[in-house]
Amino acid sequence: MQNVLYILYAVILGIVALTTGEIVTFVMLGFILLALNNINSTLKKIYKNTKKNE
Repeated sequence: MQNVLYILYAVILGIVALTTGEIVTFVMLGFILLALNNINSTLKKIYKNTKKNE
């Protein structure tokens, strides 16, 4: 379900980027979104591992 939301966000950002001419901003926001998603999933794994070991 989260992937659907990410795709929806990307489509909305893409439409806004195309209408305003800010293609570089769209690409940079995409990289930031991917990085934050990766950080979030890593922190969730660490949290689950520490809860399991307690």
